[in-house]
Amino acid sequence: IFNLSISHSDHTISPIPKNPKLALSDPNWKPAMQSEFDALIRNKTWDLVPRPCDANLIRCMWIFRHKKNSDGSFERYKARLVGDGRSQVAGVDCDETFSPMVKPATIRTMLTIALSKSWPIHQLDVQNAFLHGDLHETVYMHQPLGFRDLRHPDYVCRLKKSLYGLKQAPRAWYQRFADYVATIGFRHSTSDHSLFIYRQGLDMAYILLYVDDIILITSTQVLRQSIISVSYTHLRAHETLSDL
Repeated sequence: IFNLSISHSDHTISPIPKNPKLALSDPNWKPAMQSEFDALIRNKTWDLVPRPCDANLIRCMWIFRHKKNSDGSFERYKARLVGDGRSQVAGVDCDETFSPMVKPATIRTMLTIALSKSWPIHQLDVQNAFLHGDLHETVYMHQPLGFRDLRHPDYVCRLKKSLYGLKQAPRAWYQRFADYVATIGFRHSTSDHSLFIYRQGLDMAYILLYVDDIILITSTQVLRQSIISVSYTHLRAHETLSDL
């Protein structure tokens, strides 16, 4: 669940590979790709099925980057599998794509309130698997390069969960997150749907959602720890939440 920082000197850090084949041959990047693939499999992101003769088949790509700590030092190698939304066809494998985006004024207001009241501010990072909300459209995708199933090399992935890059991915993730926080007592603000508010007696909490980053503001440390503990318990099966 937690991302543990590892000390690397600059000369030992593998550069960002230009293509997946180079990454697969690198002892640092290959485990990052394997970790991403394993997380997608654990999350039941797709089923392997024979390729339908009349289906639109989208491409997938590997994206590589160096994830860094807040001080700019190297933390770990990050590989992410993304879908190519450009190859989707409206009305066929994508429909509604709109997703709320937190307003800058909301962020400033919430941080001002927290600082003026000396309330704790906590930032959380949601890792890959939990971002993949449920898909309501039928989407077929090529198997990822380097991870083709040896028993069924000609099969394709029928997506059950959304992937980064799909046109409906932001909306699917937002809906999944909103549904979850509603179960622990939050409701979204009527003025900004990316702001979630919790009130119970004198206890208050706010959650700001910006893509896969979460800012949690609570009126007390006890409430902060309670919300984080409940969330960790819920997300533990997905191995997706990390402290920043």
